[in-house]
Amino acid sequence: MREKEEINRMSGKILLAEYRRAQLVELVRSRRFAGLQELAGELGVSESTIRRDLELLEDLGLVRRVHGGVLFIGSAPALPHFEARQPVRREEKQAIARRVAGLIEDGESLILDGGTTTFEVARLLAGRPLHIVTNSLPIADLFAPHPNCDLVVVGGNICPRTGVSMGPFAVEMLAKVRVRRTIISVAALNEEGCFNNNRVLVETERAMLRAGRQVIVVADSSKFGQQSIAHLCSLEDIHVIVTDEGLPEEWRTRIEAAGVTLLLAPRPASALTPHQPGDGRTN
Repeated sequence: MREKEEINRMSGKILLAEYRRAQLVELVRSRRFAGLQELAGELGVSESTIRRDLELLEDLGLVRRVHGGVLFIGSAPALPHFEARQPVRREEKQAIARRVAGLIEDGESLILDGGTTTFEVARLLAGRPLHIVTNSLPIADLFAPHPNCDLVVVGGNICPRTGVSMGPFAVEMLAKVRVRRTIISVAALNEEGCFNNNRVLVETERAMLRAGRQVIVVADSSKFGQQSIAHLCSLEDIHVIVTDEGLPEEWRTRIEAAGVTLLLAPRPASALTPHQPGDGRTN
């Protein structure tokens, strides 16, 4: 009996270590470089544990330890446009992601579209027991290593700039999907509603909106009052908007008047800089 209990205890430790290492790989992969103290803090373990994990991951050819931290050297999709957009207003995006992640309960079903703000949401949700539907290869890559996640990847024509699937095949597949929440990002938002800069993508995202019982739009405050090519939906089609505290008062009033729930994410002090207009998709 004791031997069986010891085996079960050791098995649990092994699974926990594998789960931690999967999270560690994703943290380093998404940031390309990370410090030991930063990684230990986010994973809630000691730096000595992180060092041991990194030694193993380095032997596997996934990371390289350097002075002050660790570099990701494993394979990843080459999506230069997506990667170039990731650092833009990253602190606001991460604040928005934390606000959204706090709304999600384990076991929920979600659609996540392919923007860089939704990518930040996905980073915080990876590893949790969820049912995920996405048309984003980078987001699918976050959830794929986690066995407690039920992942569905939407097919269709892949945009080589962003790794997002779209078009009639994607729309047809999404027509058969129903989820509790659709979380979607936009390139611009004004009094007419939400916009993105690709008409084929917008048709796909409309199918995502229809599939979700609740629609959450994530957009940093620089997107408000802007215009893009393709109209996605009106404000009345949205249930919740999550943005940062830089949103002007006039927009706060306008959103609430439209009957939309507005959630503001605290902006870090380092992010308190003048707004620059949004410049397109992958938000």
